[in-house]
Amino acid sequence: MTEQNAQSSPIADAEVTSAAPLPEAVHSADPDDLLRAAADPALTADLALALLKRGDLPAEVLEQLAKNRSALKLRKVKIALACHPRAPRHVSVPLIRQFYTFDLMKAALSPLVPTDVKLTADEALIARLKTITLGERLTLARQASGRIAGALLLDTEQRIMRAALENSRLTEAPVVKAVLNPSASAALVQAVSQHAKWSYRRDVQIALLRSEHLSLARALAFARTLSPAQLREILQISRLSAIIKEQLLQEIRS
Repeated sequence: MTEQNAQSSPIADAEVTSAAPLPEAVHSADPDDLLRAAADPALTADLALALLKRGDLPAEVLEQLAKNRSALKLRKVKIALACHPRAPRHVSVPLIRQFYTFDLMKAALSPLVPTDVKLTADEALIARLKTITLGERLTLARQASGRIAGALLLDTEQRIMRAALENSRLTEAPVVKAVLNPSASAALVQAVSQHAKWSYRRDVQIALLRSEHLSLARALAFARTLSPAQLREILQISRLSAIIKEQLLQEIRS
């Protein structure tokens, strides 16, 4: 080895001297410090999470952190990175799809997560509904987003369907969509038609009148809130039996 090679470069010495220690780099305002910290394989979970708590991180820093295999082995870091409001979508979306069921639920409910990332989390959950356990589905029915609750209205387990119907985040649109689904069960239609909240919603009543399993008694009750013209229009596309349709039409003619 030559004497020149054995000696360190003055420029390299200056870079080493000027580089902030990793804990300081995480809190630095210098983009170069942040990039170096994000790429450092010595980045611990605590330091990575401290970095990700910053709302001012440039997208380049988040991209660099996504390439840090050491940091990304840590579940909490992966979640915080995917849910960061400034994370590029090509970083956050693939990470979201790797989440466990309840991590997906939390991401979809977080007020800090961008709307399109929440949608990705919901879609990933919906894709898993047929493969996760009954207990997981029951928890999701009670606590997940309205979109997930709406999907679980079609669950074959009645207790899951009923739990979803009581989900505080459930809105009218998923209820209507579930009732009109060809696979909607008679139990779902009956539960919605008698529900203290949903049975009084006009759009839900119309959806029920278009469904296959509505009882005559409930159909008559809903039909009486409509004008004859509205009822005739609904019955033209309804899946109710011909007998019930005829009785409803007789009701408005009498």
